[in-house]
Amino acid sequence: MKIHTPLTVITGPLGSGKTTLLRYILEIFPKKIAILMNEFGEIAIDTKIIQGKNVQMTDLGGGCVCCSLLGEFEAAVNEIIDTIDPDIIVVETTGVAEPDALVFDIQESLTKVRLDGVITVIDADAMVKYPSVGHTTRLQLEAADIILLNKIDLISKSELIAIEKKLISINEIASIVYAVRGQVDPELLFGIGRERVQAPPQHIHQPEFESFSYKSSGTFNRPCFEEFLHNLETNIYRAKGFIRFPEGIYLFNFVAGRWDLEPFVQEATEVVFIGKYLREIKSEIINKLKLCEQ
Repeated sequence: MKIHTPLTVITGPLGSGKTTLLRYILEIFPKKIAILMNEFGEIAIDTKIIQGKNVQMTDLGGGCVCCSLLGEFEAAVNEIIDTIDPDIIVVETTGVAEPDALVFDIQESLTKVRLDGVITVIDADAMVKYPSVGHTTRLQLEAADIILLNKIDLISKSELIAIEKKLISINEIASIVYAVRGQVDPELLFGIGRERVQAPPQHIHQPEFESFSYKSSGTFNRPCFEEFLHNLETNIYRAKGFIRFPEGIYLFNFVAGRWDLEPFVQEATEVVFIGKYLREIKSEIINKLKLCEQ
């Protein structure tokens, strides 16, 4: 009898560290992993930064895998199993995905896989700055078998205790695992053997966020760009992409007022901005970006 391929869902809010976690797993985990990524935005930034010798990538495009892409998702999973035969399949959902519909679909429709577990990545620092848990984040937490509390180096011990209590009040079953920059023993994340049965989802998914992208072949003044990030409008919750400076291309990540730059091999500037009410400020943001081009 054919053994079903284990499938793990990684979910969590925008900017919580899902892709960073995957990059770390791929660095140290020797098994052959197939990754399906569902990104929110016009440019597939995260797909470009996932690298690994035992990795097979499939990009599900700009829709939400929890609802509109279910048919495409099923086809992608079946094709990967038939052509790649991976040891593990990992699905990274967009930060605005509500995973209950996806989990239900996996259990009901994908006969070649078994759902191994749902991992929800949470940004500890963002939980301190924005303590109100939104509808989508609550659903992501409720679906979790493991809650990966990431970026704990950015908060105090008392704040950590308070966050733990809040997480347990939402999901008292899930194990809470600590991480800094997504660095955690992969053995803790795989082989869970999820036994809970997901009921059919009863809600209508209403995404809270909008996105737009910007591309450029120009070179940017680094101090100007850093000042741009420092003063980025509060409507922008998440931004990510590649920026060309005179010294080279950098991967940048912006989450809830924090940002960092990492040298990266890439051809041109590509940026995605994610937030609320962006249509009103899109042209202003793009004009400020253009001012930084040399």
